[in-house]
Amino acid sequence: MNSEVANSSRAEALSNNAVVELKGSVFTLPILVVKSSDLVAIEQELTKHLSNALKFFQNAPVVIDLAKLQDQNAELDFSELLQILGRQQIIPVGVRNGSSQQNALAISAGMAVLKGGALQPIAENTPAKTPDKNLATENVTETQSAPLYRRTKIVTQPVRSGTQIYAAGSDLIVMAPVNAGAEIIADGNIHVYSTLRGRALAGVRGDEGARIFCHSLEAELLAIAGNFRVFENGPGAELKSKPVQSYLDGEQLIIVPLN
Repeated sequence: MNSEVANSSRAEALSNNAVVELKGSVFTLPILVVKSSDLVAIEQELTKHLSNALKFFQNAPVVIDLAKLQDQNAELDFSELLQILGRQQIIPVGVRNGSSQQNALAISAGMAVLKGGALQPIAENTPAKTPDKNLATENVTETQSAPLYRRTKIVTQPVRSGTQIYAAGSDLIVMAPVNAGAEIIADGNIHVYSTLRGRALAGVRGDEGARIFCHSLEAELLAIAGNFRVFENGPGAELKSKPVQSYLDGEQLIIVPLN
């Protein structure tokens, strides 16, 4: 056997018995929008925001976004910031929208530098206010950037616990129950023609005009364009097990009965 044939055989054997594979995939990563380099203030605000929602972000990977940092030339102490996030049981995986110097500091701290992706802030949400039953949904301002047409992903089987379904670039229609521990995600609207438990995240690429509809609300979390509402003890009596729709009014996540 000549060397060329031997090398080919070895390459084929390695290919057939590969111990690792490098593949692309799609994940929804929460974005931590940092506006100040004051680490004490960051920890205090994170503690306040996550006090009622920690289990949803426990050991979750997050991306640190520096686009709204008040002092764009600030030198963040990323090592200390990592410790702060660790105490909150959050795992930072990278930064984006930083200066060259900030990116270098982040890399030195062991983080990646990312570009693009959906903005889903976890530290800028506003608690949902009690909806006005007389509010006319026609008065809600629609975002001008909303697409004129989008495809629809349809799911006809129950969405089981631990399952994640993502409708990329489209609406999502689920014709069966979404179980606790499941996660349904869409770039557009979400419609659940059954009981919605688990988590539903619509407009994950920033479409503030997206909405969530369901026939029976028992969700753990609802989110639209990064603004979320956590139901630690289930929805209130006025919404639980009822058909509802959810939409944004500014940064307020509004939930109203459909009937």
